[in-house]
Amino acid sequence: MPAVPPTRLKHLALASLCAASALALTACGPVGQAAEEGGEPTSESGPYPGLSGPEVLNKAITTTKKATALRLKVSMKTADGPVRGDLAVDTKGDCAGTLHMGTEGTTELIKTGDTVYLRFDEKMLRSQTEGSSEAETQAALDALLGKWVQEKADAEDAKDLAQFCDLDSYLEGFKADDTEAKRAGGSTVNGTPTVVLEESYRGEKATAHVAAKGTPYLLRFQVTGGAEPIDMTFSEFDEPVPVKKPAKKDVVDLD
Repeated sequence: MPAVPPTRLKHLALASLCAASALALTACGPVGQAAEEGGEPTSESGPYPGLSGPEVLNKAITTTKKATALRLKVSMKTADGPVRGDLAVDTKGDCAGTLHMGTEGTTELIKTGDTVYLRFDEKMLRSQTEGSSEAETQAALDALLGKWVQEKADAEDAKDLAQFCDLDSYLEGFKADDTEAKRAGGSTVNGTPTVVLEESYRGEKATAHVAAKGTPYLLRFQVTGGAEPIDMTFSEFDEPVPVKKPAKKDVVDLD
């Protein structure tokens, strides 16, 4: 039985990066064209006075990419079904969190150093033993349900999931200096006031929320109107990732 569903995990990773790149016009597909000379008029009042929409977004991208750690929450629809994730990740490659793969089930993830710990709910275990006999499925449930599976991060069954623990891979999709983002008023994200920036292209709308007070982090990014809408929020910048190895009695070492 494979430890993880690599196809769906890889799809989520790629889709997340493409969506994260939408406002920044990377190779995943543009949501607009580069701002023309002169660009959007600057705002003379409110947060970031004197800065245009592209300048505010570029400031947020530059600042957010300097973060050594953050918490990412993502909710999206894919061709394989709805996906949700809640992960704390850092630039060292450590992470901890949960991935919900629609009808496939839920996977808990901890990565510390070069070791990955995975724990699957019953729905996920059953989905991965589909086509097996009832006896084989029950044997898998008896061995793994409620237990953490320990593997090397570069193991075939774990490497796709380990990619979710690379903070740089999430942030590298955001590129500054190439956007037509327009100011669209203000809002809040988890109680923090934000400047809202929007850009539209071929029926899709990308919306970015930049912190209006304090450090100008990118706090939320959404793409709506397309075939695979996505909603990402970022928080807990530079805070240590809560990585704690499971107790040995709760670990199954597949190696």
